[in-house]
Amino acid sequence: MVSRTHTRAVVAGAAAIAIAGGSYGIVSATSGSGPATASSSPPAASGPPAGRGGSAGGPGFGGGGSNARSGPAAGGASGTTGSVSASGFTLTTSAGQKVTVNETSSMIYQKGTGSASASAITKGDSVLVLGTTNGTTITATQVTVQPAGGGSANSSGAKVIPFQRGAPSTSKTVGQIPADYSQGSGTIVSGTAANKATEAALAAYPGGIVDRVVKLSNGEYEVHNIGVNWPHHIFVNQDFNVVGAG
Repeated sequence: MVSRTHTRAVVAGAAAIAIAGGSYGIVSATSGSGPATASSSPPAASGPPAGRGGSAGGPGFGGGGSNARSGPAAGGASGTTGSVSASGFTLTTSAGQKVTVNETSSMIYQKGTGSASASAITKGDSVLVLGTTNGTTITATQVTVQPAGGGSANSSGAKVIPFQRGAPSTSKTVGQIPADYSQGSGTIVSGTAANKATEAALAAYPGGIVDRVVKLSNGEYEVHNIGVNWPHHIFVNQDFNVVGAG
């Protein structure tokens, strides 16, 4: 027990790395809704299957089950539509995640930058969905049909590592990560800010499902991504530009 505690302390002390004037905070979190704690050896992830909305766990920012939340929150997904009905449709993300989209009477439809109607949603469309995420189900408030061959559903897909049961966890960070960031910190947001942060994150890293957006103490946003092996955390600044991921 003593040696294990000592190891954790050493690793935690070496976790902040200054790069090109910016700091990268590397933190592993245990399961639960409380503040994250540093760990030199997080549990290996078995994770629930991607089709059930689970995210692979592992070292760094990808700890399985970490950053738990109590209920549905603002988020979204992008992908290609499958079956379409009067009450909604299904879509598959570029990483192979299956999503059920429930439409509402107040939902906004767009095609490109213009307005559209529900009839604009057809099988095989590339769409961006914003709304309230609960696992792999999204109650949509806005659906945008994107141009064929373009949009967030098809951009930079190679950057995202799909979830595979039993596959080794991926632990890496890119860009600028707040040095004092810890999983479970911040305040869950909704509305315009959540929509803009979600859209920015999905444009940069399509393939997963955003199940919440958290505003951090520095005014930036952490967009939480499930259903993929990496990235689980996408960081968006106050101008809604993606600045880092882990």
